[in-house]
Amino acid sequence: MTQLDNPTASTSATATAGAPGSRHDDTSPAKRGQNPTKIKDSRGQTIFLIVNVVILIGVVLATLIPFVNVIAKAFSSASAINAGRVTFWPVGFNLTTFQQIAGDPAFWGYYRNTVMYTVLGTLISLFMTATYAYAISKKELVGKSFFTGLAVFTMFFAGGLIPNYILIQKLGLMNTIWAVLLPSAIAVFNLLVMKSFFEGFPTELEEAARVDGLKTYGVFFRIVVPLSKAVLATMTLFYAVAYWNSWFPASLYLTKADNLRPVTIYLRNLMQSNFGNEAAAGQSPDMMVQINANIKSVAIILTMLPILCVYPFVQRYFVSGVMLGAVKS
Repeated sequence: MTQLDNPTASTSATATAGAPGSRHDDTSPAKRGQNPTKIKDSRGQTIFLIVNVVILIGVVLATLIPFVNVIAKAFSSASAINAGRVTFWPVGFNLTTFQQIAGDPAFWGYYRNTVMYTVLGTLISLFMTATYAYAISKKELVGKSFFTGLAVFTMFFAGGLIPNYILIQKLGLMNTIWAVLLPSAIAVFNLLVMKSFFEGFPTELEEAARVDGLKTYGVFFRIVVPLSKAVLATMTLFYAVAYWNSWFPASLYLTKADNLRPVTIYLRNLMQSNFGNEAAAGQSPDMMVQINANIKSVAIILTMLPILCVYPFVQRYFVSGVMLGAVKS
């Protein structure tokens, strides 16, 4: 007798197949609506995570508290600042000093110079660092060890301040923008990160490009560079911040070129001199007191603002770019 002729047998077989304990039951706990058993962290791992969180929170607070305090002072009244009543929020809100600095032509001239140095210097540094790193990443390069060692040597040994000054002077770069841009065009740390990244670049892509007729520069600019956006964005952030914050080369080499000085020199003048009295010259006594009280905080805010606006657009490449260049498979 077949199963079709015996309805009872068919029903029994179906029930057996669907029984929870039968060998035909393939229903997982997740399919039955049950949560799989979670593995709990050990006590040591839990303590380690808690300590890490506490330390990182402390680092964040140590970084943010001075910054928040500077912002609060920038918008506070002179009496509140002098009385020490300003902590994390403005007391006696005012915009007097912002208006005074914004109306100073020298500030915007220095600001324009800083933007020029940052944009032009970052482009020069990216080009020179990327091409140097790509060259020394190739095993077939004659003298690869020499050129790599030459770059690493400069990380630990430098000519010194006076020899560098004499070199810039003899090259005729004094009081020119090149005195600020060229000496710091290549950062060795960034060079080594990019070298490590290019060493892990798939050689098959380059070989296929050469088969299609591309030469060395064509392979680099048309194949390698478009596929290296993460590490290039990271290096852009490193160089841009370095050029934006740089002030010592300008103070050393631009002795007779006030029109070429960056905004960091303006900020240094505020810190080292009684520049607030000069900025407030011709104003009422109350306004002079107000400007002298928070002019440094306002200048710091205006100096940091552009980098803070650019960073969020580059931050998503930051970790991946550093890891791509720092970890070699």
